Amino acid sequence: MTDKARRKDLKLAYKLALPRMGIFSISNAITGRMLLDQSTNLTGSLNRHRMELQLGVHRNRLLMADWREYGEARFLFEVVEQIQERPEPDFDYAAELVRRIAFWRARIPLGSSGSYL
Repeated sequence: MTDKARRKDLKLAYKLALPRMGIFSISNAITGRMLLDQSTNLTGSLNRHRMELQLGVHRNRLLMADWREYGEARFLFEVVEQIQERPEPDFDYAAELVRRIAFWRARIPLGSSGSYL
């Protein structure tokens, strides 16, 4: 297989692959507050949140205020759980994300000041 054909195959495989899906968190190391959410595109969601915070336009006012007060270095962006791609063509990823976010919200203790919900 030539390099050109290999690149073409890799590009096609990338386009057909599902993006990483799952549960993510943004937590404040000082206050313990946490944003816990789900996404069908983890990389995109984490990048969007970080960019909105850096630009000062995040829609969550409390999270934005804490970002301004404590600075970027005090926040941790994490993938809590990644949903694996399933072989079943009719697998309901949206329903699975709803189940998993409910599980994690019940399991993760909130900081003394609560969450960014």
